Amino acid sequence: MSSHNIEIQVVDSLADIPAAQWDALAQGNPFVQHAFLSALHDSGGACAATGWQPYYLLLREAGRLTGALPLYLKSHSRGEYVFDYAWAEAFERHGLRYYPKLVSAVPFSPVTGPRLLAATHAARVLLARGAIALAMQLGVSSLHVLFTHEADLPALTEAGYMLREGVQFHWSNVAYTSFEAFLAQMSQDRRKKIRQDRRRVQDAGVTFRWLRGAQIDAAALSFFYECYDNTYREHGNPPYLSLAFFTQLHAAMPEALMLVLAERAGEPLACALNLVAGETLYGRYWGTRAFVSGLHFETCYLQGIEYCIAHGLAAFEGGAQGAHKIARGLLPVPTWSAHWIAEPRFAEAIATFLDRETAVMEQHIGELEAHTPFKRPQR
Repeated sequence: MSSHNIEIQVVDSLADIPAAQWDALAQGNPFVQHAFLSALHDSGGACAATGWQPYYLLLREAGRLTGALPLYLKSHSRGEYVFDYAWAEAFERHGLRYYPKLVSAVPFSPVTGPRLLAATHAARVLLARGAIALAMQLGVSSLHVLFTHEADLPALTEAGYMLREGVQFHWSNVAYTSFEAFLAQMSQDRRKKIRQDRRRVQDAGVTFRWLRGAQIDAAALSFFYECYDNTYREHGNPPYLSLAFFTQLHAAMPEALMLVLAERAGEPLACALNLVAGETLYGRYWGTRAFVSGLHFETCYLQGIEYCIAHGLAAFEGGAQGAHKIARGLLPVPTWSAHWIAEPRFAEAIATFLDRETAVMEQHIGELEAHTPFKRPQR
């Protein structure tokens, strides 16, 4: 597609796109940086063979890269975390194909960030409309933009997408000087419960180390993957990502990785691998060799919060789902996805569904906010 000096093209690889040009559009978000996406593709985690066939959109103005959209042709809905299985079943009941579909997302990463990678609203609209044009050209059922940043929403709405609201749980650093200062802002029962949970882990002989960048050596990364793989297989599924992915990611973006390593009697026991960018810590992957009461919450959440306080980070995003995180100080925040449906009758039905779902979600978030673990202001 082209108009005057504006051109939109489709590519199936990032290999020929200079990383510096791509990353200039990524707004500092590590999950849409060239190195992260390339590691997903190069390691075989997100590729045509796994049902994630890249169809990246590039926007060029006078030959210069000014916009991009990570986009995949999907043959399933796994690894997305915005659930549309009921929509797929409805299509099938009426004799229509739901798959393949187009999805703009970071594979296996339910993290909010920019999807319409461009500096201006006009460029974002061009990308959003270009994706619809591609969907129509391919004859797919639908197009979905997942965990998109709020800055993308006006362009997506203008281009004709329907919005869907979700919820995650994030922690904010209110200039805490220590973990104890953070606990001091919580209600007495929540503060007592966290201290009891931490003491249980300590009494089991577990200690923690934080490793970042070059401090994460091959042995630590291999141990992490052993735990990550074990946790997936205990739940009856193979892991989405391979050791090759994490090895390539660490080589390309070492300072973006922070490993919480739990040890007992000098031996590694469990770990959580997080990503760091700007003022945010992103909780991502976890695993353990053995069960210890409270170990999961300590390793994945409380250690992350303590790290943020110690290093002056402003926010900790704890990953997908989990209202239980509220008790640890992570509060509900809305997430957004945007959807375009080719079949007009289904588009109308889904729009009606989303109107009802949004009202329910708003009420749900309000109810979650009422369960804040923090002290209420004195009246």
